[in-house]
Amino acid sequence: MSEPVRLNEKSADAKHRAKEGGKGETFKVIVQALLIALVVRTFLFQPFNIPSGSMIPTLLIGDYLFVSKYAYGYSRHSFPFSPDLFSGRILASPPKRGDVVVFKLPRDGQTDYIKRVIGLPGDRIQVKEGRLYINGEIVPRQPIAKAHTEDFYGRETDVATYEETLPGGVKHTIIEIQGDTGFNDNTQVFEVPPDDYFMMGDNRDNSTDSRVAPEQGGVGFVPLENLVGRAELIFFSVGKGEPAWKFWEWPWTVRWDRMLKPVK
Repeated sequence: MSEPVRLNEKSADAKHRAKEGGKGETFKVIVQALLIALVVRTFLFQPFNIPSGSMIPTLLIGDYLFVSKYAYGYSRHSFPFSPDLFSGRILASPPKRGDVVVFKLPRDGQTDYIKRVIGLPGDRIQVKEGRLYINGEIVPRQPIAKAHTEDFYGRETDVATYEETLPGGVKHTIIEIQGDTGFNDNTQVFEVPPDDYFMMGDNRDNSTDSRVAPEQGGVGFVPLENLVGRAELIFFSVGKGEPAWKFWEWPWTVRWDRMLKPVK
């Protein structure tokens, strides 16, 4: 009469082992997925979202984009929390004028900023009456259809918009909320040091960038080591102030025309 009991015990033991084995396989899959995500985030692509309007009209508040981590090589800022593992860059490749770049704010080494590369090492950069000068030459711009955005008082309005052509041929769009009389529309001549870069936002009158010194709360020059990566693609976008996690509202809040849009 004891044999059926032993069979039941064996059956229960087999089920227990199968259950534990299933949990182990699930744990392995989760660990592998996390490792793959960590490798992709560290060495290939990292997602970022745009919290401010300093790059309007190129990037809007609520845009989510991929940044290529390999574009300029790797520094300690390529890793989460910027650990002090080494100095300089490995497999370094300098950015090109006109690239839209995510970098760590030099004065704290932690805060992510996104701006456009305007000045390369050795360049002389100046803004006079709203016009950008690089190495003493005025950068050409052409007026185009006005952009609709917010002014400094949060009011919706149409603002002056231009297509600017940087040395080397990169064309991009800028806006001037205050015309050519904004707070940073007249500057000194900035001489970009070796291995540093001069960054500016496309929303010229609403961008805290290299025109503002670090001791005044600005960016100043950005070392090559501080570059995180190059903005490549907008993969998702929701209206300003709309939470991305409310997927049931996506039909009304998602900016469908910005999905999979390259960053230029």
